[in-house]
Amino acid sequence: MKTDLATPQGIFGMPQHLTVPIYQRPYVWTQEDQWAPLWGDIRRLTEHRLDNPGSTATHFLGAVVTQDAPTGPVGMQEFQIVDGQQRLTTLQLILDATAAAFSARGLDALAARLKFLTHNDRMFVGEGEPALKLRHTNRDRAAFDEVMTAEPPVDHAGLQHRDSLLTQAHEYFASHVGTWLDSDPEKLAPRADALAISLQSALQLVVIRLTSEEDSQEIFETLNARGTPLTAADLIKNFVFQKLKTEGKDTVEAYRSWPFETKFWEAEVSVGRFPTTRSALFLGQWLISRVGKEISPRSTFARFKFFTEHESDRTMSELLELITAQAATYQLLTERAADSHADLTRLELHVYRMAVAQVEITKPVVLWLTEPDNAFRSETVARVIGAVESWIVRRRLLRMQSGDLSRVAAELIAAARGASDDEVLGKVERHLARQQSTSTYWPGDEELSETLRSIAFYRRFSQPMQRMLLQATEDWYRGYAGDRPSKAGIRVHRDKHQVEHVLPRSWRTHWPVNDAAAEADRDEHVHRLGNLTLLTGSLNAAVSNGPWLGEHGKRAALHRHDVFLMNRAIVDAGVEGWDERLIETRTEELIAAVVATWPVPEGHEGKTTDRSSRLSKATASYSDVLSAGLIEVGATLQCTDSRWPNARGTLLAGGRMLYDGKSYESPAAAARDVRGGKSGNAWYFWRVENGPLLNDLRMELLRSQG
Repeated sequence: MKTDLATPQGIFGMPQHLTVPIYQRPYVWTQEDQWAPLWGDIRRLTEHRLDNPGSTATHFLGAVVTQDAPTGPVGMQEFQIVDGQQRLTTLQLILDATAAAFSARGLDALAARLKFLTHNDRMFVGEGEPALKLRHTNRDRAAFDEVMTAEPPVDHAGLQHRDSLLTQAHEYFASHVGTWLDSDPEKLAPRADALAISLQSALQLVVIRLTSEEDSQEIFETLNARGTPLTAADLIKNFVFQKLKTEGKDTVEAYRSWPFETKFWEAEVSVGRFPTTRSALFLGQWLISRVGKEISPRSTFARFKFFTEHESDRTMSELLELITAQAATYQLLTERAADSHADLTRLELHVYRMAVAQVEITKPVVLWLTEPDNAFRSETVARVIGAVESWIVRRRLLRMQSGDLSRVAAELIAAARGASDDEVLGKVERHLARQQSTSTYWPGDEELSETLRSIAFYRRFSQPMQRMLLQATEDWYRGYAGDRPSKAGIRVHRDKHQVEHVLPRSWRTHWPVNDAAAEADRDEHVHRLGNLTLLTGSLNAAVSNGPWLGEHGKRAALHRHDVFLMNRAIVDAGVEGWDERLIETRTEELIAAVVATWPVPEGHEGKTTDRSSRLSKATASYSDVLSAGLIEVGATLQCTDSRWPNARGTLLAGGRMLYDGKSYESPAAAARDVRGGKSGNAWYFWRVENGPLLNDLRMELLRSQG
């Protein structure tokens, strides 16, 4: 056994075959869990190198185990991968994707440097064999070989294995590398060179190389044995107290002030699908608040160590005092936000709302605003956090991707750090308002209103999100708007109020309409924002689904049993009944409440003209195909499956479908009913009568984006 610390240049630099055995699991890494954090680490390293020429900063990726295999062609090294094939495969994908991005921009020399790490020279390749240095032998082989040998620029959507995680990973890295390179065209060459160096020599892995005689299974089991891993908080604690010892401090006394060994801090929390301790999460967020750069959870300890040794001018004892003070503020904010009856400050309300939305990326901004050294007035803090919250909530209401928002939030801190109380709001708003990328921009009133006007709000969001948004509109009725407090009254308590449909979901018994078209229209309105309200308790089912008017009707029940101002408005408006017209009117009123609660700076329009550019195969919807004019409302859809030759339906507004006299939320829902409740891909299940598949129209939409 031989163990070395190696870089991609050292691992892949020689002619070789690194073979993934057929019995190893297929590729399972994903964007959220691995690709995005890895790209964030590489980008951070590269930008640090650009800001600090000559930097030797590195990033550790973990360990891999290889075993010598019988020698292949002359000069060709042969290895079996025992452990770490996910890491090595991903490294090959990002190297090749970056090389393709370089080639597309005329950087052929840099592309060749990276291709040297992924492809063997032709003199070492047999007739008809791929030149790839890493070889899959399991079910991933076809997809990996296809994407790695595709000529740049790679048309990922046109590849045979376009749905493979390997192809998606390659596309993810190619897209994000390209976007990063194009963000500063005047410095394309030095940025590309710095990125190439980072990929070649700034990433480090421990490579354990076994001889062919050693027991690879025993090594594999030992490396993957179950245990309790150290969290970032554990590693940081050890490092902090070692540093305190070298400073000559009383570590026993210092330990008494270490705040992170209570139930609050040791509680397990989830960030996405990553479980961690609250203390580890806080320390990562605190670090982002200090450096103003995105930091992945996996890099927290290494980045903390780098910060304390190279970027901070405070001693470790001074840093510990600061961390302890900010941890106390963080805990107080968290506990106050969880108190449903507390009269919250604007900052505490923000923490509550982000907890409901399961958003953690604004916590570094909160920590920055509440630093002991900052002297921002509470009114200023309220306005700044209101702007950040507006950016987050508006994007969430439009269901936009959020993977790049943590970077923008971190850079916001860097852009506004050092600003005075009079300057800071303007700097924050300008930073958010100038975001132009589809993955980060701040939506304007027009796009937000247009979307909220027609979406099935009840189906689009979780119950906690619906409740939080409706609570915010109740606050608007009570006189709160944006960051301005009400002149009378208090905000609604944040109890688990019941979300109620005014026009009931089971409307057919007491709320009949005349024909199938009217039924479809009613089904389309029932889940809209304007048909939803909050109740302090559930109505009796008979009342909830019963008629609107009458002494025992739903209007009278709302009048008798509820205290919300939003419901008084419903009662007043529905004197003669409640129908689609009133739902549309109330939707406009609640849109006004949302726009006022989460405002944008005066004159800010946001990006509203390029909605299609955000689409991918995974996110394109039936309504997007309609909006693009590729199919018209009223088009007949026929089933492509020979088992149901007579299944036909009509496409309705908003991507809904009328089938067999019943309105469905989408063609997918209708297809599921045709199949007797079984799921399948509706893009292939339906075609336009005597025309193309819905999937053909989807692909045409995606190709039209350029």
